[in-house]
Amino acid sequence: MKTLHLAVTAALALAVGGCSVQSADVALAMADAVVPAAHASTMSATVRSNVVTQPLLQAASLVPVQLSALRAIAPKADPGVLALALEARQCAVGSGDVEADSRLAVIDYSRPSTERRMWVFDMADAAAPKLLYNEYVAHGQGSGGNVPTRFSNQDGTHATSLGSFVTAETYYGSNGYSLRMDGRDEGFNDNARRRAIVIHGADYVNPANFASLGRAGRSWGCPALRQAVARDMIDVLKGGNLLFSYADDAKFLAKGQSFACDGRSANQILAAARSPQSGNIVAAAP
Repeated sequence: MKTLHLAVTAALALAVGGCSVQSADVALAMADAVVPAAHASTMSATVRSNVVTQPLLQAASLVPVQLSALRAIAPKADPGVLALALEARQCAVGSGDVEADSRLAVIDYSRPSTERRMWVFDMADAAAPKLLYNEYVAHGQGSGGNVPTRFSNQDGTHATSLGSFVTAETYYGSNGYSLRMDGRDEGFNDNARRRAIVIHGADYVNPANFASLGRAGRSWGCPALRQAVARDMIDVLKGGNLLFSYADDAKFLAKGQSFACDGRSANQILAAARSPQSGNIVAAAP
């Protein structure tokens, strides 16, 4: 499949640190961080030309095929969540936020933090995506215990945000090597950069401690990862890829827009993907 090329404006790097984190719920002090030029990734990967090389409808017809493929390589993932993420990705491709061969990360916050609830897919081959990671990921202290129930876009809440994020530049801050993101769901995550909601590694995302805590450690809103995989995952996701964060949140499902560019509601997309017949979906004619 040819790559869609659409114009977007590269985001400027802000010289602020990543979100502060908590280990066993003891807050670490936030350190001011300046992005060193030597460590900041280039923004060239997010620059798009304004030439449309393929009709959007033709690309959209691949979503059912992609869903079937993701279900096969990630059988423990909720097919409804995968469907919403794929629809969000297709909307982002159509708007020029990401390219057609961009990678896709999916976080299902309806699951407990003690489960591997984050998936990262290589979508370069549209009809045959690959599973790159299935990992643990922390949620914000303000979102609750083992299973988060509260989500926010506001400063000071220490809560996780839902919706589509486009990954941007890396930097070194108070949490080490980190990845900035820009939220694309107005009212749900579009304050992500200002709140310093970033991907970073954290010692408290350690499965060895889950049993004693009854959950993973919690961040101040960031999707924090195990230190052992954080750097590699950040390098896989940096520079114009999509991360989709989901939860069974009624407000987000009713009013989120990143997955709704074809006019269907979240509940319609979820129901269709979760139906018994959805396992044998074939692409619709363009």
